[in-house]
Amino acid sequence: MDPELEAFLPLVPRLDLTDPVAARGTYTAAAAARPVPDTSALTVEDRTVPADPDVAVRVYRPHGAHAAVVWLHGGGFVMGDLDTEHLWATRLAEGSGAVVVSVGYRLAPECPYPAALDDAYAALTWTARHAAELGIDPDRIAVGGHSAGGGLAAQVALRAREERGPRIRFQVLNEPQLDDRQDTWSARNFTETPWIDRASVTASWRHYLGPGPAAPGAAPARAADLSGLPDAYVATAEFDPNRDEAVAYALRLLQAGVSVELHQWPGTFHGSQAILSADVSQRQLTAVGAALRRALAD
Repeated sequence: MDPELEAFLPLVPRLDLTDPVAARGTYTAAAAARPVPDTSALTVEDRTVPADPDVAVRVYRPHGAHAAVVWLHGGGFVMGDLDTEHLWATRLAEGSGAVVVSVGYRLAPECPYPAALDDAYAALTWTARHAAELGIDPDRIAVGGHSAGGGLAAQVALRAREERGPRIRFQVLNEPQLDDRQDTWSARNFTETPWIDRASVTASWRHYLGPGPAAPGAAPARAADLSGLPDAYVATAEFDPNRDEAVAYALRLLQAGVSVELHQWPGTFHGSQAILSADVSQRQLTAVGAALRRALAD
């Protein structure tokens, strides 16, 4: 474990998703305790994407931005909203120089698959259709997310390919949750890792998928064909149950002819970049913004 991160381990709570309402309360309280970001260099606006039902988004616009990323928060498909993601969306806009469209998608178990995916795809379509209003080039749009949001970003890219939807230039899969089968080495062996472990990932998928077998398309790792997808930045944490499925997905993308930048961050655990005082956390956050800046350049 990275020494700076290890010092914080006694303060990292164990994530229990057996009670989604209680878990949301804990997650929201932790987000509220973070420093309030300085948004003076950005224009921040809450908007509504017309859909059934409508989808709330928060748009972060840096001065002079001409590209955008549709960003999907983490939280195991169960937790998170526009407010809990506010700090990270702000940092992403600053680091990438792109307009960030942060999506307040519906949460499980009240709204299982495909509700969150439908909301995310509606936000992508809205961003492409409103490119002129947002001041962006419709050919310079990315999708991305962290954890469950990374899994949703991968699902959005797959759906856009299948439905010949908006062109996506790039996808950012940061510690993504991609495979409900949990049969990789890291998924089977990381049963006591900080923040999330096998039990919490299992509960997350159960809430998201609902009863019965997984629907086709619900887990990106189940997709048979990954060709024709956008270039990708994939990042993994060493002590993360989701690590090996993300590495495997990156390799499958490469084998399908998709260009991939893969980062495996040693000494880290899932979500540890929230410990902002650690040098490795700062490097992780900087790397995501830099990858987007390169991919979305003219």
